[in-house]
Amino acid sequence: MSEADPAVRTWRARGQVKAVVLVLHGGAEHSHARVAPWRLAYQRMVPLAKDVHRAGRGHGVEVRLLRNRIYGWNDHGTDALADARWALARIRDDHPGVPVILVGHSMGGRVGLRVADDPAVIGVCALAPWTPPGEPIDAVGGRAVLIAHGTKDRMTDPVASHAFAERAEKVTSRSARFEIGGEGHAMLRRSRVWNRLVRAFALELIEAGGTDETLSGAWDRPSSERLRIPV
Repeated sequence: MSEADPAVRTWRARGQVKAVVLVLHGGAEHSHARVAPWRLAYQRMVPLAKDVHRAGRGHGVEVRLLRNRIYGWNDHGTDALADARWALARIRDDHPGVPVILVGHSMGGRVGLRVADDPAVIGVCALAPWTPPGEPIDAVGGRAVLIAHGTKDRMTDPVASHAFAERAEKVTSRSARFEIGGEGHAMLRRSRVWNRLVRAFALELIEAGGTDETLSGAWDRPSSERLRIPV
């Protein structure tokens, strides 16, 4: 790997790899700064990645945390999207035919929703995603999508993620959206709730056995309820 490449931290599965969870960190609307490993947006995702790995490693789940080259979205998201597609191509090379689940926070949620059209991706878990008006939905066609947003988020708009979910549910295989009461953008106050939703989503998609009642009961709710589930 050259200095011009993104970086990936990997937590291996036990035994044969049956699925890969690719974790995508947040960023800024405008910034050309390099993403150092101590950057808060990146470090925020380390405990979440470890939590998913602990839950899934015995079921053949490998977890990879991508560290982007550039911190910002910068108009068209060219760098962030390219980094995510680079990471997905590496997963396909290393584990041909293995399903991939994307987990992204903030800008990483937007990236995940954009690159879900990769043939290996089966689902996207978008946490406090940045979904401005007009964000395209085509990439999540035929994929499972879970969105979670804190009700007190002042960095990304919960109203906008609800509007995205309403449009996207027309093309997803299934979708649900959770509203985490009293939580802000950093996912710190109720970290166990965020982690639990991510774990449950990943394990359910790979049919690892065991169910989380909050999530398993969400899919069949009417749309008016399923996209505004309080937790």
